[in-house]
Amino acid sequence: MAKKQTAYTEDHIQSLDWKQHIRMRPGMYIGKLGDGSSPDDGIYILVKEVLDNSIDEFVMGAGKSITIQLDENLVSVRDYGRGIPLGKLVDVVSKMNTGGKYDSRAFKKTVGLNGVGTKAVNALSSHFKVQAFRDGQTKWAVFSRGELIEESGLESTTQKNGTYVEFIPDSEIFPKYKFRTEYLVRMFKNYIYLNTGLTIRFNGEKFYSDNGLKDLLSENIAENDRRYPIIHLKGEDIEVAMTHSKTQYSEVYYSFVNGQHTTQGGTHQAAFREAVVKTIRDFFGKNYDASDIRKSIVAAISIKVIEPVFESQTKTKLGSTDMGDGLPTVRTYINDFVKRELDNYLHKNPDTAEAILQKIVQAERERKELSGIRKLARERAKKVSLHNKKLRDCRVHYNDLKKENRLESTLFITEGDSASGSITKSRNVNTQAVFSLRGKPVNSYGLTKKVVYENEEFNLLQAALNIEDGLENLRYNNIVIATDADVDGMHIRLLLLTFFLKFFPELIKEGHLYILETPLFRVRNKQETIYCYSEEEKQAAIAKLGKRGKPEITRFKGLGEISPNEFKHFIGKDIRLEPVMMEQDLSIEELLNFYMGKNTPDRQRFIIDNLKVELDVIESE
Repeated sequence: MAKKQTAYTEDHIQSLDWKQHIRMRPGMYIGKLGDGSSPDDGIYILVKEVLDNSIDEFVMGAGKSITIQLDENLVSVRDYGRGIPLGKLVDVVSKMNTGGKYDSRAFKKTVGLNGVGTKAVNALSSHFKVQAFRDGQTKWAVFSRGELIEESGLESTTQKNGTYVEFIPDSEIFPKYKFRTEYLVRMFKNYIYLNTGLTIRFNGEKFYSDNGLKDLLSENIAENDRRYPIIHLKGEDIEVAMTHSKTQYSEVYYSFVNGQHTTQGGTHQAAFREAVVKTIRDFFGKNYDASDIRKSIVAAISIKVIEPVFESQTKTKLGSTDMGDGLPTVRTYINDFVKRELDNYLHKNPDTAEAILQKIVQAERERKELSGIRKLARERAKKVSLHNKKLRDCRVHYNDLKKENRLESTLFITEGDSASGSITKSRNVNTQAVFSLRGKPVNSYGLTKKVVYENEEFNLLQAALNIEDGLENLRYNNIVIATDADVDGMHIRLLLLTFFLKFFPELIKEGHLYILETPLFRVRNKQETIYCYSEEEKQAAIAKLGKRGKPEITRFKGLGEISPNEFKHFIGKDIRLEPVMMEQDLSIEELLNFYMGKNTPDRQRFIIDNLKVELDVIESE
């Protein structure tokens, strides 16, 4: 029987105006939406889009300070640049392909070149206000979801030149969102590292950097974890900082283009990795394996490119191959700089050169010791994943889905068959995968990388994530530990955190690791069901539903007790994820030693003191 065709007429052809298109397809403009639990969620991209314009003013020599305020969900940004030309104020934030950055004479090496940024913020905000101050005059305009609500005429002012923007992300686009100041602070610090001399004040706290990328590395790798003092090299359009860690295994890079944090790297990061290997091989006159040279490297690179081309609107990966304006390719430019400056540095600092050589020799020895084990481990991982179905993958890796779907890709790490089964039956098969643990993982503190290959659970988990050689080919943007909220579940969670901190700390530093929050209680009557994540929520639900009769209260002791139909609520659009975050000045080795090392009086005292606090809370209830 022939399939009936759907009618297709002129009535089916639609023309959307700029704000409708942004609101209908926000992922095209800001990547994923999210709720604020991830550093690449849309609400942070909105802040970045506004701030980028202020940074560009600083780069052009106008305005040395920026003031940012966060009051609940209201974000405001005030810079002291030249100020948007008053006659074009409304157009700049509400007409696509309108802006000052098309004139490369004025904005040669800026981030935002397509005239979209503030328009996206405007369209995706329930409240948006922009005000410009120029030469004793000011003008302002207020919008809601891209619609102009009110605008002023020209008014006199005594305020300094510059631009003020405030906005509230629209809860229709970003339901149940919450700003996490830790992510905002990280963003602001990156800006001051990349723009020495710039002052950013956020809610009264001042951020300033004298030493650029050297300060960035100083904050992200403890002094006692560095094999040698940070190497800091600067050129006209390039800056590099690097060292090697004593404790971590993989490579960590912080890469930037024109002030934009390219979290997914790109041509500049690839060129830098290549240049470091080539320079060190030439310096020592030996063809060392690239992995031995780069193992445990912690580095930052920033370059300035004329009219850069990124692989997405969110600008997380550089696609440009040329520096622009008659300059050489990105690869040649970076190779020439690193070859010249790093080689000179090593000749002038023989102690650092010796430390790098010893590190390479150690990495080479460890690699050879592990080579046979790694080969067997890869074969075992391939065989198990094919036949035992330990990993239930998602379609994002098999189908040519949109790039934004990859930002939503998630791996749930579960314990036991029942919990694994519930999540597997409830998940979104396009973007959510499940990895099943069997029993408790080994405590990997104090062990070497060898345990990752010899331990079946860790070997298969590493293979599922594809992180053996770093995060460059990480298969899932979000890694979620989904264990029971009981003593055993908490212990498994702690053992997994130890594994990631010990061998893959960059997963945590780059904001990829989360804890799944699942309800502890279900309170329901015949009319309504409320899932509660805390004792306080349970009491509120009882008070609400108890007005219409006696509610039924269920305490969930494990994930396996939650039916697949119910689980859909907890891993769908209302998912609650608690990001695993680290204080940047915290030593991983000291942290692991305290919690996972041998029992000490200090840890016993910590447990007793915190247990007493918990008991006091329970007694007060």
